[in-house]
Amino acid sequence: MDRLDSMRIYLRVAELGSFAAVARQTDVARSVITRQIAGLEAHLGVKLIARSTRSLTLTSAGTTYLERCREILNLVEAAETGLADEREEPRGIIRLSVPLSFGLRHLAPLLIDFTITYPEVTTEIDFTDRRVKLVDEGLDLAIRITQRLDPLDVARRIGNSRLLAVASPDYLRRRGEPKHPGELAEHECLVYLPTQQEGWMFLVDGVMTTFPMRSRMRANNGDALLDAAGRGLGITVQPTFMTAAAIEAGSVRVILSDYPMPELGIHVILPGNRYVPQRVRVLVDYLAERIGSRPCWEGS
Repeated sequence: MDRLDSMRIYLRVAELGSFAAVARQTDVARSVITRQIAGLEAHLGVKLIARSTRSLTLTSAGTTYLERCREILNLVEAAETGLADEREEPRGIIRLSVPLSFGLRHLAPLLIDFTITYPEVTTEIDFTDRRVKLVDEGLDLAIRITQRLDPLDVARRIGNSRLLAVASPDYLRRRGEPKHPGELAEHECLVYLPTQQEGWMFLVDGVMTTFPMRSRMRANNGDALLDAAGRGLGITVQPTFMTAAAIEAGSVRVILSDYPMPELGIHVILPGNRYVPQRVRVLVDYLAERIGSRPCWEGS
């Protein structure tokens, strides 16, 4: 039994949760995958996977072994890559998670360009606003847009986006335009969940202050809230990477511009301090260069 091959197969079974899915990916019979895992369990003397007719679940020993497999396979890849000429074209699979709205608007075109530029690279992209667990889900990186990172995050900032309060001209004609953040309590507000449910923050007299508001609509998707604002339903606070096109089209306009809101950092999150494959490093550098410190949505 080739131990490394068995580890690789076990890793894929754990990630995909299916013998059949791994068999399809590797173009071998399902029985071959089953025998590989059974042989690995026999060699280790422990049960790694609890099988049922409906699902596969890792045992506690299986979860521990999965982490060790990832560490070992990363070291093997690091050793092999270290012997290769770094000037070679990047190759292999990059698995990444990106925010839904930002991913569709701005990252998808860049990732398409990247895969055209580097034809030996394959990308698997998960478009989600869920906070993913990179190691547990077998991801190489995630893009996260936030004011504050977790202290344990291994991250590189590749861009920024301001927050703006916006409303449609029709809403402002009907309800009047607030001149101070304290007036938001008298307006209909469209709130992004979960980060805005406590209120919106504005810089007032040199202090960043949270102001409560009355929510007319709450949702976990900024596009839905921006569309509602454009149709006159109320005021919303969204990042400039989302509002730029709507402002230019005139469907919404910026309000409370005398009171700046916090800036969001656009970060690449990596799975701990482990070895970063060349293909991932090249992608991170590519995104940092294309997005840059002054992104296109921030204007001139």
